[in-house]
Parts: sequence; structure tokens; C-alpha cells
Amino acid sequence: MKNNVKMSNKYPIPDQMKAWVLKNPNELELISKKVPIPGHSEVLVRIDAVAICATDLDVIGYGPPAIIEGGKPFNKNFTPGHEYMGTVVAQGPSVDEFNIGDRVTVEIHSGCGQCKRCRMGMYTSCHNYGLNYGKKNKGHRANGFTSDGGFKQYAINHVNTLIKVPDHMTDEEATLVVTAGTTMYGLTELGGLIAGESLVVIGPGPIGLLGVAVAKALGADPVILIGTRDDRLKIGKKLGADFVLNVKEEPDIINSVKSLVGNVGADYVVECAGTEQALNDAIMMTNRGGKICLAAFPHDSIKVNIPYMVINNIYMYGIRGEGKSATHRAMAFMKQKRFNAKLVHTHTFKLSDLPTALKYAKERIDGAIKVVIKPWE
Repeated sequence: MKNNVKMSNKYPIPDQMKAWVLKNPNELELISKKVPIPGHSEVLVRIDAVAICATDLDVIGYGPPAIIEGGKPFNKNFTPGHEYMGTVVAQGPSVDEFNIGDRVTVEIHSGCGQCKRCRMGMYTSCHNYGLNYGKKNKGHRANGFTSDGGFKQYAINHVNTLIKVPDHMTDEEATLVVTAGTTMYGLTELGGLIAGESLVVIGPGPIGLLGVAVAKALGADPVILIGTRDDRLKIGKKLGADFVLNVKEEPDIINSVKSLVGNVGADYVVECAGTEQALNDAIMMTNRGGKICLAAFPHDSIKVNIPYMVINNIYMYGIRGEGKSATHRAMAFMKQKRFNAKLVHTHTFKLSDLPTALKYAKERIDGAIKVVIKPWE
């Protein structure tokens, strides 16, 4: 490596690495790629573990929300994957915030630092999102979306995206910090001070389950988890849910929720399912003046009961990713062992087995929730 990059003999860096690249929709190919060189304020991370997110499946199958060179990411040598952790093995010029050998987990987004939203700390809403290329390089990066992601062996990350991983935390658990950070960001946008407030989580996927854990750690009471899969609802109980409701067994889910919160509705609802039914249920089970966080990506336009929201002064917030340094707060909880995020990790695969791992995640084979790839095994 060149360009004033600092390295260590303890961590030899090859010229080439193994990487999956996206060809046609739902078609990945394992190739050799040149190991990238970190620039100013960047480090080279040896990826030790990367988790599969439902958004990865969308990127691989449909392209959006990825924006590669102004278009879809197919056949552009693009590597997806964004929930990864690893070890710092090289420092770019001027880097002194992290040392070679540090274990780190990463945020997805590095904002441009120039636009209005970045200056507010809302770098996941950067106004220069996607303007990464050629004469439009405005500095924003979203690994696995607008720039190369983590289904490979090495990645470049800006120091602003890194969070140190404590020694007691496993690689697999460290990949979950972004997921917990997403829910932390959602609760931050709802107001943050939720101690003693009633909160409902709809959808026991990874974000929903860790949403339960974060909400309980913040003092929400009661925390109610709604879903359709008893095995996941049981995990939700272990992560702190005071009540779990299977919608298949509840003839009227709205009244079932209200009966648990004084018959007036919940103060907060975190909607993690992304369906029209779930979103309208969220509206109807929120009390007057309450707040709803949208933490899922609906695939299609949906109809919602706007008149009911207006009449009842209900607020609705959409979130994208893990803004306002929420991952740092999530890591603090996980470092303190306020909840056991490892309950969400169910399967581990080698890098060469990524297609099988994606199938497990997509089809929920063998009860898969969070599937992790280990690039060096």
C-alpha cells in the first residue's frame, strides 16, 4: 500500500481479496477484487463477520434503494452487504482515532458533512446521498448501497462510521449493533424519554426484536410485541416484552392492545412489518397525541387512515438507518449487557456459502432470524 498508509506486520494485507459481486438481479458471483487503499480519515477494515439484512435481499433482487453510478447496481462490480464488523488493519493519512488491531463495528452511512441535514446530525438523510461518483463526489457514502459493501474480506470505512467493540463481545453480536442502533434512532426521533410510557412493537423481525430490547432498556412500560410467529414472540419475551400477542389468535388486535394500556391506546408504536394492515393497526392502537415510528420499507404504496390521525393528533415519523449516532448509544447498552442481542443470531455461514445463507434468511429456513457470514472461515 502507498499514499502514507500505516500498516503493521502483525496484519499482512494481500493485494487481492475474495468478494461477491452483483451481476443480474438475484445473481451473485464470487471473484477476486483488489484490496482498496484507505484515504484521508479512512481505515481499512478486515471484515470478520457480516450479517444479512432484509434490505440486502431487496438490493440484490430489485436494485433500490441502492444507487450506483446514478442507477441500479447490476453488473457494475458492486458488492452488497452493510451490517459488518472487523479489525482495523491499516490507517489512512491523519487517522489517530483508531489503532491498528482495534475491533470495530460500523455504521452504514458517512454523511457529506456539508449539507443542512448532516450538520444537524441526520447523516442518513444526507442531501448528497448517492452523489458519489465522477464530478459529483460530494463525500457521502453508504456502504452496501452507494458504495461497496461487506460481502467480502476487506472494506474501507471513514472514522466517523466506526465504533469500538469490547473484548467480551463476539463478532456475531457486534454485527447487530447497527440493527439495535436503527431502533435506538427511531425511539430518539419519537422523543427519547419513553420511561414509563406504553410502547407497542409490530413485527418480530431483527429490528422489531431489538426494538423491544432497546425500549425496555430505556424504561418503556409496558412493552407489547405483536407478531404471527410464536417462536419469535418467545424470543421477544426474553428480550424484555411484558406482553406478546399473536395476531392469528386475537380476534380484535386493536382492543387487545388497548386492554393492556388502560383502554386508551399506546403512547408509542414502532411499526416494523411494512404492510398496509400493520400500519393502519398501528394508527388505530395509538392514543390521542401518541407517536408512531415507521421502521420498515413497504414495497408498494399503501393507504392509511389520515383522517383518524389528524382528528386524534397522532404523529408519524419515518426513519432511515441509524442516524444521530444512535449506534453508539446502542453499543453502550450492549456493552453493559442490558439485553442479550445474541438471541437474534441464529445461523452462521462461510463466505463461499453466501447464496445458501441468503436463502436461509429470505425463506426463514430452520427459524432463521439473523444470519451471519464469516469471511475468513
